[in-house]
Amino acid sequence: MEIYSPGREDEVLSHIVTANPGPLQEQCVRAIFRELMSGSRALEKTLKISYLGPQYSFSHLAALEKFGQSVDYIPVGSIQAVFEEVNRGHADFGLVPVENSTDGRISDTLEMFTRLPLQICAEARLRVHHNLLAKCPQSDIRRVYSKEQALSQCRTWLSKNVPQAQLIPVASTATAAELAAREPNAAAVASRQAATHYGLDIVQGNIEDVPHNITRFAVIGDQPSQRTGRDKTAIMFQIPHKPGSLSDALMVFKKNRVNLTWIESFPSREAEQEYLFFVDFEGHATDGRTRRTLAALERRCQRLVTLGSFPMSDCLDA
Repeated sequence: MEIYSPGREDEVLSHIVTANPGPLQEQCVRAIFRELMSGSRALEKTLKISYLGPQYSFSHLAALEKFGQSVDYIPVGSIQAVFEEVNRGHADFGLVPVENSTDGRISDTLEMFTRLPLQICAEARLRVHHNLLAKCPQSDIRRVYSKEQALSQCRTWLSKNVPQAQLIPVASTATAAELAAREPNAAAVASRQAATHYGLDIVQGNIEDVPHNITRFAVIGDQPSQRTGRDKTAIMFQIPHKPGSLSDALMVFKKNRVNLTWIESFPSREAEQEYLFFVDFEGHATDGRTRRTLAALERRCQRLVTLGSFPMSDCLDA
């Protein structure tokens, strides 16, 4: 059996949470058993996991939720580098953001799926809470650092509460926390864990403009995931550039009673005014209904790539 089996691990955690009578809360029980499984995996092999770093970025927190502490983490500076580390065999798996409920798709991730033949092996859904971190009072803040998407997700709160501050995008929320720890009159929008790691005060917590702020991450690799009965399949396809092509393609899902869970268009790099479509839907690639759907869809497409089937993930707090 595979050393890392996301479906098997999710099943164990689901049973543990269901059987837990208290007094420990669900999040605590999950953490305990996640580390037990992480340590058990390490007895067979210490996995190497690449992610968009540095430590205590939200990608790092999502990786910890999926793999625990008993792995070798490889922080890199870009989403492209995560894909490259896995593709070259320097990492067993990578973790990349796919979409955010506030800002939508992560275009860098979608572009890399068009370039490299890696599969989605699992997903992680993280309920993201942003915090204003600093070593000075709120009124003294003159610069606020964070990842561009994080600043966007807190823009209304920041404009009302720190209007005197310049908003400066950087590579990650953890990089922002590191800068805020070094510079006077600087602050960061980042996680609580980053505040602890870099010795910053939480000036204000949960400053995101939309309270239900969820980021979905994909675990990428070359290992297919086994069917669990509660799965999604991700595909990428290109259709002829003519009236009705998209409608005809989507009708395939309706006819086969397949429920779509996500759809995004993405400009093709090969031709002007041509688009690729990324779709998630319920079902595993080995299911009869899924096979029929993909066969019918392929007849309507110029290109169809199955990016992977993987277990559906519960949403966890960062």
